[in-house]
Amino acid sequence: MLGDQIGTITCTTTNKPLSTEGALPKFETTAEGAGTLAGAQVQSIATYSSQMRADGTLYGECPNQGVIMAQDGVATFRATGMGTFTADGGATFRGAVYFESAAPSLASLNGLCGVYHWDVDGEGTATWEIWEWK
Repeated sequence: MLGDQIGTITCTTTNKPLSTEGALPKFETTAEGAGTLAGAQVQSIATYSSQMRADGTLYGECPNQGVIMAQDGVATFRATGMGTFTADGGATFRGAVYFESAAPSLASLNGLCGVYHWDVDGEGTATWEIWEWK
């Protein structure tokens, strides 16, 4: 069951192509931005990769290469998701995210499974909306 929304972060993204595995492209995306998470003002930086699949969809993965910085400490995260390209040259992903933090303001994220929408427009501006999955 989808629970409460726990965060919204807006980021600027940059992409670079990676070595392919077969004939389908693979991309690395770096995202930096700010917003709120677990009620705290945060900064975020992450790098993830996405691999195009034969049907045109994308599988994305952030293997513990995400950092959330709050005033009282940091959190790391890992995420996976499925996505597609959009008509305006952006992409949209839906997936799961898991956080780990010793920061008091972000401690409620420990042990939580989050589900998210990650929507990037054609200009590279992304919105990350996260909900608790109960």
